[in-house]
Amino acid sequence: MDEAERRFHRAMIEIYQTAKRDLGYNATRFIQMVSDRGGLGAARQLLWSDQISDGFETLRSHGRLDLTVEAHVLKEEFAELFTDADKQRARDRLDLLR
Repeated sequence: MDEAERRFHRAMIEIYQTAKRDLGYNATRFIQMVSDRGGLGAARQLLWSDQISDGFETLRSHGRLDLTVEAHVLKEEFAELFTDADKQRARDRLDLLR
């Protein structure tokens, strides 16, 4: 895992910690996926799933789209980790559900 992947992995763990601390949302399936696949693998799986995750819906209902995987995919600091198609998928999902 290179440095950018490590930073992204830590960011995925921070999503979990922030949601738990600030929203009382314990995203156990998400953190298990991050543990099993790594942050990047989990992000790609969630991003390309045909269904929007329960976690995304929970974060949206709390007005915290900033904590979604999709929002992190679009951050400049992680741009090198994702394809243009990945980024477009993230934008489309965020735009659809705002």
